Amino acid sequence: MIEEKLVNENIKKELLLEYLRDRVRRAGFGGAEIQRTLIGTRIVLVVERPGLVIGRGGQLISSLTNDLKSKFDIENPIIEVVEEKDPNLNPMIVASKMANLIERGWHFRRLGHNFIRDIMRAGAPGCQIVFAGKLTGDRHRTEKFTSGHIKYCGDFAEKWVKKGYAVAYTKPGTIGVTVKIMEKGAVEPSEPIRITEETIKEEKEEIKVEAQTKEEEKKTVKKEKRERRPRKKEAEAKDKENQEASDK
Repeated sequence: MIEEKLVNENIKKELLLEYLRDRVRRAGFGGAEIQRTLIGTRIVLVVERPGLVIGRGGQLISSLTNDLKSKFDIENPIIEVVEEKDPNLNPMIVASKMANLIERGWHFRRLGHNFIRDIMRAGAPGCQIVFAGKLTGDRHRTEKFTSGHIKYCGDFAEKWVKKGYAVAYTKPGTIGVTVKIMEKGAVEPSEPIRITEETIKEEKEEIKVEAQTKEEEKKTVKKEKRERRPRKKEAEAKDKENQEASDK
């Protein structure tokens, strides 16, 4: 029963994300975070243009909340819209942009080279764009565009490589667009860590703080022991008096 419940919840979550992706496509969908709280269900939408989600006087966002209540049976959905500061480093926004341009008639090679250049200019250490589907003919093909340094597997890839996916619907068929972007500040385990004077100072301060906390803990433990000693003596004296009274 518990496994079935978890599976149903995950299916409902994926359907909700798919619905939000289609609904907020024009605003540049960059991801969503769903959290259950005591008040209700909190949904954080990351978009490129938040005005297209909120609307005049909040009309669009109020209609979205009503649709979520009716279609997905979500009690009291609280929608929060966050603007993406750097859309070129968000793989979901990049993938949805390319899918929209492919549907308008742009060639995938031109898009791949242009967006790879924009992502690297934004400061990404590495990125990869993959187009899969009926690109030029009836047969399925896959084209990859890679720049910089990027990891494909392992803990490092799960932690530092962000992924985005979108689908373009054309007359010959569907084309899938996958984008992988390595985050800024990613340091590989094999790379040497640069030690500077600032890092040494920070480490020294951390050591001092740890030593102070340990000394304070020792002092508190000593105080507790001192307080317990007279209590023990009083208890022992009372026990002796009770024993003498019982013997008499």
